[in-house]
Amino acid sequence: MANIGSFKKVNGGYEGEIVTLALQIRDVRLVPEIGRTNDNAPAFRVIVGRVELGAAWARRSTEGRDYLSLKLDDPSFSAPIFANLFADEQGDGHILVWNRPRGRNGD
Repeated sequence: MANIGSFKKVNGGYEGEIVTLALQIRDVRLVPEIGRTNDNAPAFRVIVGRVELGAAWARRSTEGRDYLSLKLDDPSFSAPIFANLFADEQGDGHILVWNRPRGRNGD
């Protein structure tokens, strides 16, 4: 598990950054999706400048904790990045957490 970003709630959405060894993306915005057609549609679009980098879906953990499940993708990525946005323990911000996907054999 790796913390790859930090966000603050702003005007019904989120603003923050995504930082890894390969990515240093500032001014990332999660913009509420207006006019969702169903509950399976994304709740937010992930925007950097004029580029849509991905989408986020509202989820609830088995413990009843609300979070956002993000899918980030770009032609420069070798594969999509899947991560989850959780409220931090202090309650004043949110952290973006990434886990390496497991292989078919549980690797």
